[in-house]
Amino acid sequence: MAPMSDPLDAPAATVGFIDLAGFSAITDVYGDISAVGVIDRFEALVKAAIGDDGHVIKWLGDGAMLLFPDPESALLVMGRLIPACRATPEIPLTRVSLHHGAVLERRGDYFGATVNTASRISSLAAPGQLLATQRIADVAAATGISVAPLGEVSLRSVSGRLPLYSIEIAASVDPDWIDPVCKMLAPFAGFVRQHPEGPWFCSPACAEAFRKSPETYMAAR
Repeated sequence: MAPMSDPLDAPAATVGFIDLAGFSAITDVYGDISAVGVIDRFEALVKAAIGDDGHVIKWLGDGAMLLFPDPESALLVMGRLIPACRATPEIPLTRVSLHHGAVLERRGDYFGATVNTASRISSLAAPGQLLATQRIADVAAATGISVAPLGEVSLRSVSGRLPLYSIEIAASVDPDWIDPVCKMLAPFAGFVRQHPEGPWFCSPACAEAFRKSPETYMAAR
């Protein structure tokens, strides 16, 4: 058996993961047909935003694994993609992670510590948030993008603690204006809250789902 190549010799790239924060609730509340429509629209937005600046490595149900040659390209694409998703009414808030490092390619897929780290970080992102590591944060700050340090975190199956940063490609999101069921963001222009207290809901269907099982959605990210 031929020895595997040393990961230190592997090319470096920026790996990104993006998913829809409220997709499972959309399936449960609005049905499979509506959910498929959301995915179709989301995939079209991803493809349009990437252009020639990166690649979709694989679709992951309600998300995607993306690959970019460098942090600059990744931030450029996210600067197009995240606002486009925010501007599309049927798309819930996205969660994004970016990490740069060596990657191993096999039959069109990518593996290794960089991919594992980016995947683990994505699970920490809140709806509407982009989380990234030091290299990405440095490039973002140098180009004038707002960066907030979150301190060091421990990631499952990743040794040591890793400094993590929140990068505000788009305006930060007030949690009070996120539908707790489908993770849609409130339409601020001309919006009137239905009730002076409690969460905002995008529709009576989400309000009813929350009424039946508030613990399900308050615990969900």
